[in-house]
Amino acid sequence: MTSMQVENQGRDTAGEEAAGEGYHRALGARQIQMIAIGGAIGTGLFLGAGKAISKAGPSLILAYAIAGLVIFFIMRALGELLMYRPVSGSFSEYAREFVGPFWGFVTGWTYWLFWVVTGITEVTAAAQYMAYWTHDSIPQWAYALIFTVILYGANLISVKLFGELEFWFSMVKVTAIVGMILICAGILTIGFSDAAETASVANLWSEGGFFPKGLGGTLMTLQIVMFAFLAVELVGVTAGESKDPEKTLPKAINTVPWRIAVFYVGALIMILSVVPWTEFQPGVSPFVAAFEKMGLGIGAAIVNFVVLTAALSSCNSGMYSTGRMLRDLALNGQGPKLFTRLTKNGTPLVGTTFSAALMLVGVWINYVAPGKAFDYVVSFATISGMWAWIMILVCHVRYRAKSDRGELPASSFRAPGAPWTSWFALAFIGMVIVMMGADQDARVSLYCAPLWGLLLGVAYLVLKSRNPENAAFAKR
Repeated sequence: MTSMQVENQGRDTAGEEAAGEGYHRALGARQIQMIAIGGAIGTGLFLGAGKAISKAGPSLILAYAIAGLVIFFIMRALGELLMYRPVSGSFSEYAREFVGPFWGFVTGWTYWLFWVVTGITEVTAAAQYMAYWTHDSIPQWAYALIFTVILYGANLISVKLFGELEFWFSMVKVTAIVGMILICAGILTIGFSDAAETASVANLWSEGGFFPKGLGGTLMTLQIVMFAFLAVELVGVTAGESKDPEKTLPKAINTVPWRIAVFYVGALIMILSVVPWTEFQPGVSPFVAAFEKMGLGIGAAIVNFVVLTAALSSCNSGMYSTGRMLRDLALNGQGPKLFTRLTKNGTPLVGTTFSAALMLVGVWINYVAPGKAFDYVVSFATISGMWAWIMILVCHVRYRAKSDRGELPASSFRAPGAPWTSWFALAFIGMVIVMMGADQDARVSLYCAPLWGLLLGVAYLVLKSRNPENAAFAKR
């Protein structure tokens, strides 16, 4: 077979799979762009950055910049795979093809669990944020129920409605950060507000230097930093429902560098220039603290609304991705067949309903017994989310090797510097996992991961023994 025949065969297969998934290609370029932007901006920035600043000081800026470069390598690796074969269950599909059926099974169920756990925490957080205005006059569980039902309904109506919600959720987050950057720039140049007297770029190094807690302090923030970027890969799940994936997905992925440069690095440079890092406390949003220092009391209410939006955006994304991942597993014989059902509007009814029901159970558990045990479950979200990144990189390395040998068609969106960039990203993630093992608060997630892996291993063997002839359990 000639290389041209291999290329045409690959394109034909990709086209048939995309068409055969049954989804409606209703997500346009505007929505894909905002889903990509929103995936990189969440509560990890608005709230988590406060704890990270107290641990690392201004050097957190460098941590976000380096981690952002790694995220770009991951997204370019994903982009190359997506242009080779754009399918909705991208992570598990690629793992199934390039590593083996067991790894596709593990990746699909782990990514599903990641979004269920994330959805549980985010919808509960959204309910807690509402207490800022209602002062507990309405019980927390009522808000959690209302938000879950609304987002569940939006995801079942149509994928276009999901895209519109994400567009406006992301617009709120982007507007808030840009507004903060402009206000800080005005304080530094014109000198208005209560913070003008101490505002100076010199704050980035005058309070104990750029590394006030040493290099070790900076390294210990990597888990928080990487958690902030989780969900940026969600754009890959939209591949099967994008109107023109060959154009929209590469454009969205190529915006990753400037998104991180502006929304993370730029925002932190501005905030830490206006307010010395020593004035930030763990558990307090640096955005709220900065507004208070400026004497802008309304800032707290604004940030509370923005964080509420970020939580609802994350939960909305969870509803979307869990249904698609369960359907991909079911289509490959690695999940219950009833998860394959679609509504007339092309949405995975049963998978989304099952996931939403689990999110409600989690909200109930959080309401009844919120203690440390629930925090441990939340910490597992980081390691389970990074598993998707690991599989993207491993699959990319294997795909590139086959593509270079002419065994598979070359992607139209090749990652620059690959496969070395993918190897570098894998090594960086490995270092983050080591740092998590050294952190007492994060270490528990590493204990949970083997237990989850053992559970999946047993489940896989049971399914395989019951369906020995199923092609889903044979490596392609």
